[in-house]
Amino acid sequence: MIKVANKVKEKFVGIAGSVSGVTSFLGSWQVCHNLCLGLIAFLGILGITIVGMPLIFLTKIAIYFWIVAIVLFIITLWIYFKKRCISGKLIILNSGLIIAGTPFQSFQKFSTIFWSIGGSLVTLSLILFLKDRLSVKLNEK
Repeated sequence: MIKVANKVKEKFVGIAGSVSGVTSFLGSWQVCHNLCLGLIAFLGILGITIVGMPLIFLTKIAIYFWIVAIVLFIITLWIYFKKRCISGKLIILNSGLIIAGTPFQSFQKFSTIFWSIGGSLVTLSLILFLKDRLSVKLNEK
């Protein structure tokens, strides 16, 4: 029974971390813009023509997505420091996505800095992940 409860907790923590990363990235205006362009291109392939941005409403709620991402990230950090049951690489990845997805209009002149820092953290986490995978593969041989 305890193993089942632990697996449920681990699943919940994994889902919360994933949702945190996704919602932080959706908070970025450029991502919303690119989603709109992708939707317009997809619908254009199907023969449906759209003028304007069909997902423009996402820019009005981007800050709320980002705030939800921060709250979920704080919960994930609390669980990480309390139980140490979450990968540190995923924490680095989520923090990079949250930093890169900062949606506040007053910070838009610093968006290049946020993208650089966030992108560096995401790249670092991916490098660490791949390094671990490669070392496991090399040890198996």
